[in-house]
Amino acid sequence: MMPSSHYRLGEEQDKGSPVQGTMLHGWDKAVDDAAQAGVKYMVCAYLSEAERGGLDHYKYIADQLNKAGERSKKAGIQLCYHNHDFEFAAQNGQLPYDLLLSSTDQALVKMELDLYWATKAGHDPVTLFQKHPGRFPLWHVKDMDNTPKHNFTEVGSGVIDFKRIFAQSSKAGLKYFFVEQDQTPGSPFDSIQKSITHIKRTLV
Repeated sequence: MMPSSHYRLGEEQDKGSPVQGTMLHGWDKAVDDAAQAGVKYMVCAYLSEAERGGLDHYKYIADQLNKAGERSKKAGIQLCYHNHDFEFAAQNGQLPYDLLLSSTDQALVKMELDLYWATKAGHDPVTLFQKHPGRFPLWHVKDMDNTPKHNFTEVGSGVIDFKRIFAQSSKAGLKYFFVEQDQTPGSPFDSIQKSITHIKRTLV
């Protein structure tokens, strides 16, 4: 059994051809393959810069998420959307992330909240949980250091208050969390060991 797997929207092309296995191209086969592999959550992992656009395009993306989520649900798989920080950059007074939450069916589309990126963008994960209870079954857990660049760091070594966030796991609807660190100062194995040790001692 594999709890989750990442996928793309699929507006980009590879040498002039659509990329298969994305929400827009070859999704039926991707869902069938995921079901056979025992995947529980299929996650739209990232929008390229060309795929983001304005609020109207985010509404289009929300429609595509609903359609993809309806197809995955038929196979017993929950669709989720994974954020970075660009979804929290306001456009005409509205956040694309809020638009995605409000324009998708909460039964068909849930969220994999990246705690680092939401925090870096100046938004409180706990506030999101309170506004949208049950929408966040997956989290990416990674910390942010106390420097002007807000670099990635091992969980427990930075400024994110994970105790406060984990205290709201039931409100969020948390089912699985994944420990991440995009960049490490040395061996990634040393960093992941440090993060996991802290999590086991203080959070779970």
